[in-house]
Amino acid sequence: MKTFNVGIIGATGMVGQRFALLLDKHPWFNVVAVAASSRSAGKTLKEAIGSRWAMQEPLPESMAELVVMDASADVDKIASMVDFVFCAVDMKKDEIKALEEKYAKAECPVVSNNSANRGTEDVPMVVPEINPEHIEIINAQRKRLGTKRGFIAVKSNCSLQSYVPALHPLKKFGIKNVLACTYQAISGAGKTFETWPEMVDNVIPFIGGEEEKSELEPLKIWGEIKGDVIENATSPCITTQCLRVAVSDGHTAAVFVSFDKKPSKEEILKAWKEFSGVPQELELPSAPKQFLHYFEEENRPQAKLDRMIENGMAVSIGRLREDKQFDYKFVCLSHNTLRGAAGGAVLMAELLAAKGYFDR
Repeated sequence: MKTFNVGIIGATGMVGQRFALLLDKHPWFNVVAVAASSRSAGKTLKEAIGSRWAMQEPLPESMAELVVMDASADVDKIASMVDFVFCAVDMKKDEIKALEEKYAKAECPVVSNNSANRGTEDVPMVVPEINPEHIEIINAQRKRLGTKRGFIAVKSNCSLQSYVPALHPLKKFGIKNVLACTYQAISGAGKTFETWPEMVDNVIPFIGGEEEKSELEPLKIWGEIKGDVIENATSPCITTQCLRVAVSDGHTAAVFVSFDKKPSKEEILKAWKEFSGVPQELELPSAPKQFLHYFEEENRPQAKLDRMIENGMAVSIGRLREDKQFDYKFVCLSHNTLRGAAGGAVLMAELLAAKGYFDR
């Protein structure tokens, strides 16, 4: 695979910082441009982030001295420097949609971590192991935008990255109803315990917009391309409740599921163990070798112990058992800023690169 020059839009935020770590020494992607708000523009990335660096590993030396550009004002300049950009900006939804479309129309593909375009009917929202075929809608999107290379592709919400991968191999048994309660880490809000001391010894039973995303986005992921749009699936029926908990990284989900044809426990475990997708077939650089890991221990998975399995790109499952109201219940875990955010976007970009969508 050839090397692609890339940019990080929103490079000073927590997801942007995670992008920097993941892309440092990436075998395919070379970061040549970083951008943020006008407040940071003109400073080096190291100066712009300052004391707000939230990762355990240091800022990569290869990016520390890059001069931050203005994410909104320097679109054409950035587009001329890169083959595509990762976008993780902190702006209002309508502003993000306009900005991402501006990059796309400048013939710069956008791989977005933002939610603004997830509902756009010709924008693929991809979990690479689950719905890689949705990238084919890009041809229709380019036709609408009037572009040759430019397009927008998005990753899904971090909360559903824990339980939707576990449900997907079970769809062959006819999933009817799903209840998922998610217990979400503070890094999902772009926070650490130092910047959000109110979260220490605390649980907050509300995360704005999270339950709506968690109930609707799986239906787009499981939808089908019909003509020039992606039509959402009409089932299963999903209801969720999302809580913020005092955990640094790792979203946990307690999942309850009913089936049209109830499988045995052995059939479920076999489906999880054998499941793999296109990223594993293509051996993409960020793809976990085993996507779904099941723990036999009653007290696993745990965020502190298991969020970094397969470099934080795998999903952990445990406590599968029959339920009195649903057919089965189980617990899932994924790393929310790796598989759930920047890592999932990098894996999607690897898929797009392997399929030729960044070629000139």
